[in-house]
Amino acid sequence: MFVSVDMEGVSGLTDPEEMRAPGRGYERGCELMTADANAAVRAAYDAGADTVVVTDAHGMGRNLRADLIDRRCTLVRGPYKPMRMAEGLDASFDVALYVGYHARAGTPRGVLNHTWMGREIHNVYLNGEVAGEIRLMAAYAGTLGVPVGLVAGDQAACDEAREVLGDVATVAVKKGSDRYAAELVPPARAQEMIYEGTRRALADPARWRGCTVPAPYTLGIEWSSTAIAQSCAVIPGVKQAGPRVTEFTTSDYAEIVGLLGVCATIGGEIGCTGLHYD
Repeated sequence: MFVSVDMEGVSGLTDPEEMRAPGRGYERGCELMTADANAAVRAAYDAGADTVVVTDAHGMGRNLRADLIDRRCTLVRGPYKPMRMAEGLDASFDVALYVGYHARAGTPRGVLNHTWMGREIHNVYLNGEVAGEIRLMAAYAGTLGVPVGLVAGDQAACDEAREVLGDVATVAVKKGSDRYAAELVPPARAQEMIYEGTRRALADPARWRGCTVPAPYTLGIEWSSTAIAQSCAVIPGVKQAGPRVTEFTTSDYAEIVGLLGVCATIGGEIGCTGLHYD
């Protein structure tokens, strides 16, 4: 069983400062992220899983507490993982679970909504359709023949998951009133909900949902900056499709996921220089 854990959709968190070091509340955010992950891992083992691989899918991948994670799982952690949010996933897994996920950029009342990067990217498109991280990761799992069994996060993320995957099991741990404000389920109860939701989902494989995207795959990224778009267009195979838009087409979806990571590295370097740019 594969569990990908992001942070913006974790129970109890609403503030960008809680998402990154050394922000106020970040260390506590890491504990809450690990507790949400553990709820899903414990449910997976209680449902009969032999192996559970958990990947830290947020930022630089240094958020899940290795000293607090369920000792039975395998933890994939650290920066610059080739498959980023999907590192560790392959065709041998029966099902993928997404915990702590959030809605795509621009989603009304989506808590901490964004796609891949919060400031540098306006929108991402997959084969011409707007795509958030749920669609992007579910599509990668789909190319491997791995269905999605559960998505846990804020209410907008759960709505997006059903839009992408149909009647997939979801657990909403908060409901956004704005991008940085939400009605929260207290974490202790939210983690019980994740556990129970995961147990029910794993007991009902008929509700697991695959995401099928036809090849070839075209990834379009609408950047906030002409400088980022121009720099990413230097990557072989990437073309500039507008002043702030890049596109890349391939028959191997793993290249889509890998390219997102490379572009994010470039975008982060340019966006964080402190310079003013268009």
